[in-house]
Parts: sequence; C-alpha cells; structure tokens
Amino acid sequence: MLYMKTTFYLLLTLFACTNISFGEDGYRLWLRYETVKDKALLTAYQQKIRGICTEGNSPVLESAKEELTTGLSSLLSKKINTGTILQNNTILIGTAANSALIASLHLAELLQTGQEGYTILTKNIQGKNCIVIAANSDAGVLYGAFRFLQLLQTNKPLDRLSIVTSPKINIRLLNHWDNLNRTVERGYAGFSIWKWHLLPGYIDPRYRDYARANASIGINGAVINNVNANVQILTKDYLKKAAAIADVLRPWGMKVYLAAKFSAPIEIGKLKTADPLDEEVKEWWKKKVDEIYTYIPDFGGFVVKANSEGQPGPQNYKRSHAEGANAIADALAPHNGIVMWRAFVYSNETPVDRTKQSYNEFKPLDGSFRSNVILQVKNGPLDFQPREPFHPLFGALPKTSVMMEFQITQEYLGQGTHLVYEAPLMKEVLDADTYAKGKGTTVAKIIDGSAEQHSLTGIAGVSNIGDDRNWCGHPFAQANWYAYGKLTWDHSMSADEIADEWIRMTFSNDAVFVKPVKQMMLGSRETMVRYMTPLGLHHIMGDGHHYGPSPWSDKLGRADWNPVYYHRADSIGIGFERTEKGSNALEQYMPEVRKIYADAATCPDEYLLWFHHIPWNYQMKSGKTLWNELCTQYYKGVEEVRAMQETWSKLKNKTDPEQFEHVTMLLAVQEKEAVWWRNACVQYFATFSKQPIPAGFEQPEYPLEYYKNIRVQFAPGNGGGN
Repeated sequence: MLYMKTTFYLLLTLFACTNISFGEDGYRLWLRYETVKDKALLTAYQQKIRGICTEGNSPVLESAKEELTTGLSSLLSKKINTGTILQNNTILIGTAANSALIASLHLAELLQTGQEGYTILTKNIQGKNCIVIAANSDAGVLYGAFRFLQLLQTNKPLDRLSIVTSPKINIRLLNHWDNLNRTVERGYAGFSIWKWHLLPGYIDPRYRDYARANASIGINGAVINNVNANVQILTKDYLKKAAAIADVLRPWGMKVYLAAKFSAPIEIGKLKTADPLDEEVKEWWKKKVDEIYTYIPDFGGFVVKANSEGQPGPQNYKRSHAEGANAIADALAPHNGIVMWRAFVYSNETPVDRTKQSYNEFKPLDGSFRSNVILQVKNGPLDFQPREPFHPLFGALPKTSVMMEFQITQEYLGQGTHLVYEAPLMKEVLDADTYAKGKGTTVAKIIDGSAEQHSLTGIAGVSNIGDDRNWCGHPFAQANWYAYGKLTWDHSMSADEIADEWIRMTFSNDAVFVKPVKQMMLGSRETMVRYMTPLGLHHIMGDGHHYGPSPWSDKLGRADWNPVYYHRADSIGIGFERTEKGSNALEQYMPEVRKIYADAATCPDEYLLWFHHIPWNYQMKSGKTLWNELCTQYYKGVEEVRAMQETWSKLKNKTDPEQFEHVTMLLAVQEKEAVWWRNACVQYFATFSKQPIPAGFEQPEYPLEYYKNIRVQFAPGNGGGN
C-alpha cells in the first residue's frame, strides 16, 4: 500500500511538472493544483516556499504532509523537500503536542482555534523565515494545510499571514441516500460510490479522493447509507464493509455514521417487538452498538428516520419520538456516539397543513431528549423546495440540540441537468432571523449552539455525489458540494466569496472568466425559482421523480402528495392561506416573523403565495396584477437561462474544451426544460385566471394537453420520499 501511495504521488507530481496535457473531465474537483500561471507570482511563491518541516507522525498528519507536498510541487512546478529540520523559507506544520518547535512558539492564537481549528502565520523562527500551520489537533493541521493550498490556488499574497479560524459547527456531515444495491435515492450523478458488493476486499481509490475532497472543505463525517435504511447495514457482513470505508476516511479526519432502521431488533434481532421501553429491546441496541465499535472504534453514531413516510418508529408502540431516540442514545452514550433523529414527519391521517406537523410533533418534546440526541431539521417546513421559509422549529426548542439538514442534490432544483448554485439558498436560510431570543437570533446561531449555549451542534447535507467521472453529474453541481462544506465551517461567508474561490480553483483565475461566471452562478437559483415556482409557489413538480412541472396532479395516494394541495388555484386566485384566515401555520413563528408575512400588502413577493391565497387581479408592488406578475416571472426565468447560455458561449476560449461542451449541452437542456415549465404552468393557471398570457410574450408552442401528457420514464432517483 505504501509503495502504491508513493507511486501515485510521484506520477501526479511528474505530470504537473511536465507539459503533458489532459482534458479536464472534472474528476479533480477544486483540487487541480495547476501550476501558477502568473510568472511574477510564481517566482514569489517559489522563493517563499522551499520545503516542509514536521516533527509529528500520525495518519492524519501524514495526510496533511502528503497533500502539501503534492499540491505545492504541482502549483510551484518544483520539488518540495520534507524533513524534520527547520530550514529558511520552510512551512512548519504540527501541534504543540507533537512538535517541540511549535510548542516553543507559545502561540496565543491556538487559544482561539478550539479542537479542529488552525492558525496560519508568517514567523521568523531561529532567524529563519517560516510559514507556520499550527493547530491543537492533527485534524486542524490537515484543514490548515488545505487552506494554505487554497491561498496559492486563488493567487493570494503570502506576506504577513495571520489566519486564525475554527469551525462554527462541530459535526459537519454528508448524508448519502445510497442504497446497498448501489442505487441512489434522489441522486442524479450515477450509482453510489460505495461498491458494497466488492467491500471489504476491494477498496476503490475513489474513496480516498472523496475523503480528500471533504477534508479540503472541512467536512468531518459521512452517513454512508440511505435514511430509508436497509436493516442489513447493521449485520456483521455489512459492518465489516462499513469498517473498511471508515479505515479510508479516518486519515482525512472523517468519521463514519450509519442510518439505522427502528425495527432492527425485530428484523435482525428476532425479537417480537421494537418498543423502545422494552428491556430486551434496550439490551439489543446496547449489544449491537458495542459490536459496531469493535469494527469501527471511532464510529460517530446513527441517523434515524422514524414514523415518517411508512418507516417504523416509536409511535407504532404509542411511544414518543423522545422515548424512541433516547433508547438508542443510551446505547451509544458510553462510546460518545450520538443519535441524529430526523424531524421530517407528517401523516396523511392528520388533517392539518403538512407544514405544521413537524412543529406540532416536536415542540411539546423540548427538553425530553438525552444530551447525545440532536434533532435533524430540514431547512424549511415542507421538503427542500426551491424556496420556502425557514423551519419554525429553529428557535422553538431552546432545551434541545437542533441541527440543519440541507439538500445538496437537486431533487427539486432541476436535478442533474440545471445549473443552480445553492449557496444563496443556504445563506437565505442561515441568515434568516428567528427572533427566538430577540432580533439577530438567526438560524445560524441556533444550529451553531451560540443562541442557547448548546455544545452538541451539527449540520447535514444530502449528498449530490455519485460514480459519474466528475462526481456530481453537472460540472457546476460541484460548487454546491464545495459551498456546503465552506458554510459548515463558517456560515458567515458570503455566496459571492465562496463562488469566487470555487471558480478560481476549478476553472481559472482569469478575471475575464471569473467575473461573468460568478454573476451567472449568483443569479442562477433565483432564475430557477422564476421558471419553476415564482412568488411563493411550491411543490408543483412531477409525481415521484419530482422532474418537470405537474401542477395539475391530483390523483396521488394522499392529499399532501398532490401539487393541487399546495397551489390551491381556483377561479378567485392562487396560493396557500397560512395566516389565521387559513391553516394558521404562521402562528408557529415568533410575533416579529409573523408580522413580516401576515399582511399580503407587506409580505415579500417571494413568499406571497406560500402564506396567502391571492386574487388574480390583485395589484402587486410592481403595479402589475398578480396574473401578469406571475406570467412575467415565468417568462423572465426563461430569458435569464438564455442569458446564461450567451454568457457561457463567450467563454469558449477561456476554459477546457471538454468542460465547455459539457456545460453548453446542459444549458441547452436547461433552456428547453425552463420553457417546458413556463408553458405548462402559465397555460394551466390560465384555466383558473381566465386571462390570456400578456401581450408581447411568446406564445406556447403546444397546448396545455401536450404538456399534461409528457411522461418522464425511468427518471433517476425515483424511489420514495425522504
């Protein structure tokens, strides 16, 4: 294994230092480490960096040293020496515990970095000019090494470095909705990267590159199986497979977590019940958890989906969600493991607005959960829509640890074919003010623990990673993985800042390329909202696969799976009334939030139809009627996609031909599907408004029945809810 690893790095360095050229297929993500093109800057970097000095020795520290060696050799087009003797113009890496040199510096900055943070400093040590990457843990050193490489990748100056940072959230996870048969639920980038049938005997090199990519953006864990869990994941054979994955991820600072099925004591434990208060059930979970830790000593814990969309749970036994979570948490507690209990629950038998049900279920349980339980709450109260208000549970559970669940994979956002940069969506939610403890109590402050002084903090992102060569299917979908990781570390970063970094590392530092691409990315989410669900519309996508428009669907097995349940269009108007005149879902928010949305006249346009049923001839802030404004938004969305196409077409000579063609073709698909969305929706809603499409807009090519009859066969990821 050591020989193979050494050979890999030698080849990578050789390729980087020669004129050998390869097409850019996206496999390297943002870790391309292309030689710095600015000759003056390259010379300056080469003079400042001659080698790497490290005194410690651990798998994680070795990863940091190898990454620095490989990255710098490629970026600087020169050999980088490594050793334990401090030389002039050396990068010194390590912790005070494993490096006498770093200990001798008595760095005050380390008091601010916590367990996983780091500091990067310019220092003169023993008369030698050095750059110090120091932390309180080897994982911190690893994160610091990647950050330093990012400085060079984005052509930042290395003079007077003084970076001190630590993650604002402790548990930073990817949730893989990957099944044991390698299909991926709601995944649009191929099959699962986990080759379960070959594990543990064959370790795909892709696993290591996956771990590297996550470490480079601060992600420190992965739930490696679907929340709609197959109970076999907890059997001996599959625990050995999970352990093999954990062995690959561990040197990159990552822990493995598993999705557990609540009925496991029955299905594989052969018990007659899974009642969480039954003593035999408690003992079964204890023994199963003990067994897991024999295979995976640093196992992180479980995520559990219970009593949701047909999944078994404690309510099957007339027990509460808290009682169910606590029984499993007690088994994990001696090992410092945690339970992430998903709050995504709703019932067709409960005759209330679906967006209210999660709050109604969990609000009364505040303070009832064990200290190693954290509630995993989706960003909005419905289901990962292109836009929805923040979930009212954020700020409503002061005695309970609460974590965020974002969906990186684009289930409702154009799936694998649409260019949609999600950082603006994530920032919109994180920066939303809950007013839970007065003005300024943002969602971010709830999940980072600072609002209520919780020490157990977490964030999860549903992975958009598959076995496509470029990992995410769409080249720009990689930006969403990157942005998610960056925001898990520091939620104060702007969408603009993150996009700038990603473009420079993934494509080019050329300002002629960076500026228009960044503008395209920053506007892409709003563009998608316009041609799909403008003015607060939601959940009008196709059945099951959620691909394409289907606002007319009304024959699904339960009312709240039908788009007509959400848009409620009729001869009077359109929209879901969630004020006190309707479902009163608005009552679940703080008074200051209610005040923003309660009056249609002052409610922001982007949430108007989420909270209000509005007459077709209602005068909007723009001066247009609701009908005309709705049409305007749909048509504007299409025009903005066409503008994206035009922007990209002008950059043909500024990027790799393979990537250029890939994005060009996908933008053409996106334009076609945006027109599909526009034409289908405006014609369908016109049957209620009884008004024509405003003059000046191009008329739909086909009648409404044509769009109603479109069938999307075998769409990827079509397999149940999450």
